[in-house]
Amino acid sequence: MSTVLSPAELKSFRLPLRNLSCAGCVRRAETALQGVQGVREVAVNLTTSEATLSAEPTVDIPSLERAMEKAGYPVRTATTELALDNLDCASCIARAESVLRAQPGVTDASVNLANGRAVVTHLAGQGVSADWCAALASVGYPARVLASDAPPEDPQTRHAAEAQAWQRAFGIAALLTLPVFVTEMGGHMVPAFHHWLHHQIGMQTLWVAQFVLTTLVLFGPGLRFFATGVPALLRGAPDMNSLVAIGTFAAWGYSTIATFAPVLLPDTARAVYFEAAAVIVTLILLGRWLEARAKGRTGAAIARLVGLQPRSARVLRGDEVVELAIAELRPGDIVALRPGERLPADGVLREGAAVIDESMITGEPMPVSKASGDTLIGGTVNGAGAFRMEVTRTGADTMLSQIIRMVESAQGAKLPVQALVDRVTLVFVPVVIAVALLSVLVWLWLGPGLTFALVAGVSVLIIACPCAMGLATPTSVMVGTGRGAELGVLFRKGTALQQLDQIEVVAFDKTGTLTEGRPVLTDLCPVPGVDAQEVLALAAALEQESEHPIARAILNAAADQGLALPKVTDFTSLTGLGVRAQVDGADVTLGAARLMTQEGIDVASLAGQAQELAAKGRSPLYLARNGAVMALIVVADQPKPGAKATIAALKARGLQVAMISGDAQDAAQAIGRDLGIDLVVADVLPKGKVEALQRLRAEHGRIAFVGDGINDAPALAEADVGIAIGTGTDVAVETADVVLVSGAPEGVLTAISVSQVTMRNIRQNLFWAFAYNTALIPVAAGLLYPAFGVMLSPMLAAGAMAFSSVFVLSNALRLRLMDPRALGAREA
Repeated sequence: MSTVLSPAELKSFRLPLRNLSCAGCVRRAETALQGVQGVREVAVNLTTSEATLSAEPTVDIPSLERAMEKAGYPVRTATTELALDNLDCASCIARAESVLRAQPGVTDASVNLANGRAVVTHLAGQGVSADWCAALASVGYPARVLASDAPPEDPQTRHAAEAQAWQRAFGIAALLTLPVFVTEMGGHMVPAFHHWLHHQIGMQTLWVAQFVLTTLVLFGPGLRFFATGVPALLRGAPDMNSLVAIGTFAAWGYSTIATFAPVLLPDTARAVYFEAAAVIVTLILLGRWLEARAKGRTGAAIARLVGLQPRSARVLRGDEVVELAIAELRPGDIVALRPGERLPADGVLREGAAVIDESMITGEPMPVSKASGDTLIGGTVNGAGAFRMEVTRTGADTMLSQIIRMVESAQGAKLPVQALVDRVTLVFVPVVIAVALLSVLVWLWLGPGLTFALVAGVSVLIIACPCAMGLATPTSVMVGTGRGAELGVLFRKGTALQQLDQIEVVAFDKTGTLTEGRPVLTDLCPVPGVDAQEVLALAAALEQESEHPIARAILNAAADQGLALPKVTDFTSLTGLGVRAQVDGADVTLGAARLMTQEGIDVASLAGQAQELAAKGRSPLYLARNGAVMALIVVADQPKPGAKATIAALKARGLQVAMISGDAQDAAQAIGRDLGIDLVVADVLPKGKVEALQRLRAEHGRIAFVGDGINDAPALAEADVGIAIGTGTDVAVETADVVLVSGAPEGVLTAISVSQVTMRNIRQNLFWAFAYNTALIPVAAGLLYPAFGVMLSPMLAAGAMAFSSVFVLSNALRLRLMDPRALGAREA
């Protein structure tokens, strides 16, 4: 029997929906929502495209989202990005995400420790960002909303300020700690120094001096650990700062009692550990400083991209050229560029010619020649020649700004491999506190003494490092995606970084992806006694009114040879067959074999060559004059440079390569043989690409699809990883998971290399983070002491903890030095 709840006890939801177009949609949406267990009343409004419902407290937004997705009316969501402070470890991530997900209207939240950002997914038009920030601040993580139209932030500037603050704190702590460390540890290591201190100063005076200096360290530079850690502990949600606060306060408090109230302790337990508390804080501050510096370098790719945009531009105003700030540029402005200057925005070349270095955007090292009418990319460099360009896109609309947003989005993504870390970090700090307490109780029971038990407990608290676990994945993702951007590979979805490492098949669309996408004249075979230039001039004359790609190929070939074209009259286009016209009083026909047969023209003398060339995937045409064949004209869509080498390299890595084409089977197979592709799917209509991918996946495993056109968008969405050629259509690019800026086939190999190298780096980091904690926490607890007499001091524990995070960051930074293309070549 269901529980009777009053209206006040029910939860209310307002869901913005997609795809509602009629009364039938309303009924189906209401039925789907009523099918969710716990939903009481539902009303769907077709005018506002919203569903209003009341439900039991057990119902949550994700369950409603799943129901609407299955029904075909997905919930409309939006994302808001926040910048968070005080994120110190993986436990902070879990806590901040939990707080955000509990907010009304929020469907999901992902917090990134490496860049201090949170991406909040919420119902479109709902959710109050001020409330989110207030909720985060209440648990110790002050936050602010990042405006979507704000200029890109240079992460290095933010991390540099953070590193400077940690450096200052470390410097002060080190100056105060040095006398404590020297007087205590120096006395143990040099007995004569110990005796001198004892007789000249006195032990009690020395301890008081150590108390003063250590207190200044803990509650001066080290106060941040208490200010953050103690409130978190009182809320029942301890973090890494809580561990440091408990450990150092225990050492300081015990030493303070031994100094000022020794009668409270047994005679054998009267010792001080001021140097341990001071050194722990100092070493952790050192680790945080090095960590902040390393974090700044993980965002170096974004910083370099932000730095590509010049601060000003020389703009034509009437007859004068004036210098304006970039923010003042508008579409339609004419900008004058000199050699060596960076282009201030996207545009079109209007006057002059240029050689542009686009390597910083496309990853391609060779400069690109530009002529009037060619598109230009903001942030690239004018290598030679002065020219004028018309601005077409400015600010957030430029390609450079889009790339920066894409990279930032990928860097903030949470990979599936992070799920294990999230589960562990939720309980990590409480478990560590429990282990530390247990260590103290066990050693008190076993009898080595109170001081020994204290050392074991403090060492466990200090050596535990949730930071390394929290940084293991996001730092590698940040550096890996940034390195990919420098090489012309943009991961629009960060999850593609992991998925691309797992693919087994790479399927290419043929036209425009593996081939140039525009036919060129490859062969001209006149019959004996006929001049080749005359043939080409006649063919070009017939095609000069056509916009067909084959016509363009013939006209371009004639233009390259500087041929004069004869006058054409009585032109007739024969759809699907060819063209016919009068040239200098002669009847001239150009077309396929079917047209020649229809016209009764004998082509037997060239038929053998035509069949041979057709078998290679080329398109043969015949030219005839007054009923007699003159020549065989052959055009073909040529493979892109590097396509064959890329396919060979992919196969050498153990990947299967497929080609999906709308060409006839024989022509497609010929191109496949030429490129070294074994899996060729031919005669595929645009709508059939999805089915082709599904068959390939069923037969060969996880699949990546590479395409560039509007008709590739469904296939890009269907594939496990969709890779779009950046020179293709906007629809294809928007649908893809990965974008290759340059459009070169080698970019596929680079993308896979970036994915493989980054995922290998992530696995190394995760192994280190888990192995470190798994191995050293028991050692700190004294596990080796009974057998080997080995006991870890709290100071060594602090050093190990600081090193752990720095190791993970340094390992991730190695990705900046790797060239995935060279790595791919070596592996191939």
